[in-house]
Amino acid sequence: MNPIFFEYDKWDITPQAADELDRVVYVMQKFPNVKIKIESHTDSRGKDAYNLKLSDKRAKSTQQYIISKGIDSSRIESAIGYGESRPVNRCKNGVKCSEEEHLKNRRSDFIVIQK
Repeated sequence: MNPIFFEYDKWDITPQAADELDRVVYVMQKFPNVKIKIESHTDSRGKDAYNLKLSDKRAKSTQQYIISKGIDSSRIESAIGYGESRPVNRCKNGVKCSEEEHLKNRRSDFIVIQK
């Protein structure tokens, strides 16, 4: 399952993210024992506390989308926002990065915890 990405300072599900989430839903429908965790993140811009709240909103909107497609909420063990604490690249506070580099950190990841 690939991560989904978010626009700057937003938590709504984009059409591209919906396409990827539909793949997650498909896998969960096809394999009814699969359980996941959702981990959501932000880029390093903005205050740390704000980004923690923003990433939590991203986690919850990701979770709600999956549930809205008929997946039982018990199959999502958790949906947690980690703010800017887990970047996938060098883009931390004080590091100048391109918009494309920042985008890679504005994501929800899916961790399969049961197959």
